[in-house]
Amino acid sequence: MFRSFFPVLVAVSLSAALPICAQNSSTDALGASTQPQAAPAESPSIAPQVTDAEAAISKSDWKSAETTLNVWLAANPHDARALFDAGYVADAQSRPTDAEALYRRAIEADPKSFEAHISLGLLLARQGNTDDARPELALATTLDPGDAGPAMKARAWRALARIDRVDDPGEASNDLLEALKISPETTADTLLAADIADQAGEFDAAETAYKRVLAQDPKSLPATTGLAHVLIAHKQYADAETMLRTAVDKFPDNPVLSAQLATVLAAQDKAEALPLLQKLHDAHPQDLDITRMLAAVLADAGDYTGSDHYYLALLTANPADATLLVAHGQNLVHLLRYPDAFAAFNKAAEADPANVDAWSGLAFAASRTNQPAVTIHALTMRSKYLPEVPSTYFLWATAYDSLHQSGQAATYYQSFLDSSAGKFPDQEWQAKQRLKLLKK
Repeated sequence: MFRSFFPVLVAVSLSAALPICAQNSSTDALGASTQPQAAPAESPSIAPQVTDAEAAISKSDWKSAETTLNVWLAANPHDARALFDAGYVADAQSRPTDAEALYRRAIEADPKSFEAHISLGLLLARQGNTDDARPELALATTLDPGDAGPAMKARAWRALARIDRVDDPGEASNDLLEALKISPETTADTLLAADIADQAGEFDAAETAYKRVLAQDPKSLPATTGLAHVLIAHKQYADAETMLRTAVDKFPDNPVLSAQLATVLAAQDKAEALPLLQKLHDAHPQDLDITRMLAAVLADAGDYTGSDHYYLALLTANPADATLLVAHGQNLVHLLRYPDAFAAFNKAAEADPANVDAWSGLAFAASRTNQPAVTIHALTMRSKYLPEVPSTYFLWATAYDSLHQSGQAATYYQSFLDSSAGKFPDQEWQAKQRLKLLKK
């Protein structure tokens, strides 16, 4: 029952749902050729109308195939093979809603149809509906793929690996191993294995895999960007910079490479990062990741007003993003706008109670706006996640001092002095003076 044109659909249908690093130009996302294949020989068990439709499909004559199948299905609405063929035709013509409905009808007519389950799973994955795609693909791995043999089942395993790689890298690795048990390893598999290791934080394994690909194809963009990501994670900025400069020279219009190079330059406090990011932002003004990077680099450069312009734009689209709110609040602190900073940090803490930077910022802003009780609350929340440091000891001390709780204030002033080691001379002088008064 398995048609020779079917692998073409399987090959193409998941590619839009895959990461850049898992694709290449010569083969489809699952490592199979996207060239049409010859139609199968006629089988006496297949209705002539369905055979005619499949002959039209093998020639990509979608209209003729659709017309023939519509007539046949009007009289034979439970023909699983014809339903699958009709779903394939709808899918090939970019009509996903019709294709999904037809694949589901094919499954209802024949629950053991491997081709219908895998096609539906791939279609749903392409649409981003991985929750519904995964069970279809998982079921396909348990079914007989028919004449297509183990190679087609391996594609189902590979598709599962791509779905699992973000939320469950361990399971994704097992999926890929199942595929490799029944089919040869491809370059796409090596890239997928590298991506899975990267997602799992196994950077050494990811680096090895990416280098294997680059040894075979030095121009591989997915391997280049993947290896750069690993080097950045390892903080091997000099190595990443050398590789990325060469890659950017070859592919000057690739935004991923340019963004990675900007990241590396910024991490090394190199002035080139800022103009590169500004150029990137001008070319891709809607790219939120680039906008975030530009805002952060501007803040690092001391341009807090310029940085906050971009953070405010980002917050318009994501008003409850705690990370953005904290960055906005930090800019406001540098601009001495303490009440506004207080509001930003308070909103960040409400949005994400586990955000330590939000509580730290709120404690500082509260101290600057004469709200010692809020300072103590914020410090209490912060202490659930991080140990005390000299600056927090000082905030505890001044807050209790403002509330005239002399015993606690003296204890924290002393803790501050014990930990500061001469790094904060102004605050140390203040702490010593207050201790003298509090002990009288």
